[in-house]
Amino acid sequence: QLQLVESGGGLVQPGGSLRLSCAASGFAVDRYAIGWFRQAPGKEREGISCIRNLDGSTIYADSVKGRFTISRDNAKNTVYLQMNSLKPEDTAVYYCAASRGSYYYCSYDENSFGSWGQGTQVTVSS
Repeated sequence: QLQLVESGGGLVQPGGSLRLSCAASGFAVDRYAIGWFRQAPGKEREGISCIRNLDGSTIYADSVKGRFTISRDNAKNTVYLQMNSLKPEDTAVYYCAASRGSYYYCSYDENSFGSWGQGTQVTVSS
């Protein structure tokens, strides 16, 4: 059974940093594209980053480009999202998700992702 568990969320001041982790079990993270999504209160869930398994290529939403970095540790079977220069508008529940198959290109199409974590809350506030 494919399972993803996010951790690392919390309360941080504007300008601060957090590193989210997405630990996988039941599959190897280097065999699927892994995406990060977030949902702010009253808003739709949005894709913010993804790392592709086949070549390690990454994509970022404009809202986080230059501030967030996605990475993968195959030995720990974990994908990370390093978040720097956090802003109040980054407040959301953050989710990681694994693509439905091994040959998916990264995208923010939620239909391309078949396994989701439970989410971790990130709150940016002074």
